[in-house]
Amino acid sequence: MIIVGPLSKVQPLIDEHGVRHVVTLLAPNTPHDMPAGIAADRHLKLYFHDIIQAMDGHTPPSAGDAERLIGFLAGWDRADPMLIHCWAGISRSTAAAYTALCMFRPQADEVALAQELRAASPSATPNRLIVSLADEVLGRNGRMVKAIEGIGRGADAFEGTPFVLKP
Repeated sequence: MIIVGPLSKVQPLIDEHGVRHVVTLLAPNTPHDMPAGIAADRHLKLYFHDIIQAMDGHTPPSAGDAERLIGFLAGWDRADPMLIHCWAGISRSTAAAYTALCMFRPQADEVALAQELRAASPSATPNRLIVSLADEVLGRNGRMVKAIEGIGRGADAFEGTPFVLKP
């Protein structure tokens, strides 16, 4: 099970669901506590801004970030739940969760997976740059990007409501 949520709900979600693997996607220098009960080798921390193109003073997600994310996901045995979070639980984390769905279901239609994400989270607005980078690493030939464009921007929200996906 993959749980997706905002930074403000990390520890309660870990405690509630028995999470043993965590993906943290935050801007550089964002103050945050390390989650209790998570071994260092089961916690991927990626630091970049939630942007889709270069901006002065901001760090965009990179191909290396997508490769590290996919490598971490590949090492997850799926025996215990994984939490994927960003600041709001709306953009970076939903892009990473969509990447996981595409990775763990390689024969599934990208549009169906994007619609599954939308059904689970009306506010999900996956970061298109992250999706594009993951699409390239996974060899999906732009289909992931097109599917995310197809579901459009999610409902406006300051913070996403945590949700669960089955990989």
